Amino acid sequence: MKEKNISVDHIGIATKSLDESDIFWKMLGFVQEMDDELVEEQGVKVRYLSSPNSDLNHTRIELLEPTGDETPIGRFLSKKGPGVQQICIRVENLKETLEILLNSGIELIDKTPKKGAGGALIAFIHPKSTGGVLVELSQH
Repeated sequence: MKEKNISVDHIGIATKSLDESDIFWKMLGFVQEMDDELVEEQGVKVRYLSSPNSDLNHTRIELLEPTGDETPIGRFLSKKGPGVQQICIRVENLKETLEILLNSGIELIDKTPKKGAGGALIAFIHPKSTGGVLVELSQH
């Protein structure tokens, strides 16, 4: 089997307020990577935090603030409250990875990639197929 170049890209945390939530992470030493981004298709405002001494292949904290109650993050917050919403795995070829998973019987939320924050292509895997964890796949 061919070795794959994968890594944990980020851990997504649902929050009611980016500004209130990043206080804790900044106390630990994380820094904001770039300006906040509005991903209208997903109905979410995103802020990435990272270690100040990390390279491009580091795991980031992604804070997610909904733009409304009926968005995916808005619904998550009303059901479960603030907390870890998903784990994102960076893959080399998202389309190929989705085909392999689908052909193996993995239940996908997204069968085709869509645009995510930072211009990445993303797709979500249903928690029924991952032991209860919402997994996002991304290709940068």
